[in-house]
Amino acid sequence: MEEKEIYISKEGLEKLKEELSLIESTKLKDIAKKIAEAKDMGDLAENSEYHEAKQEQAFLAGKAQELRYKVKHAKIISNFNTSGIIAIGSTVKFSVRGQAMSLSLVGSDESDPANGKISIDSPIGRALIGHKVDDKVPIKTPSGETEYEIVAIN
Repeated sequence: MEEKEIYISKEGLEKLKEELSLIESTKLKDIAKKIAEAKDMGDLAENSEYHEAKQEQAFLAGKAQELRYKVKHAKIISNFNTSGIIAIGSTVKFSVRGQAMSLSLVGSDESDPANGKISIDSPIGRALIGHKVDDKVPIKTPSGETEYEIVAIN
């Protein structure tokens, strides 16, 4: 498997670490207890509690493995872009069809389009990376191509 850097803010990384800690310190131990209790009930072939607990254990183990990978390969992004070029961590103000808008470019784990945070891996994020103020960036969207005029970069 190719190792890939995970771009994330310091706060986002702390949330991942907290979630990992909760899974490892509490949730997996609770599931182990459920499995032990289900085993004590007898025949495992027809024991739905046992099978459900084993499925939950597998899910949590997978989630913990994913979180460990993300924490290990995390690359903290800063919100200070002094180059004048759009990069991860930038907040971009732009005009689309005369309407002013603003988006922050974040890593995929922190993407929240409803709150103006889009992933650098999204079509809009990929298109904006590397541009500067006054650039007109054509971006293909499901409704067709739209031109984004960069007004400011913070």
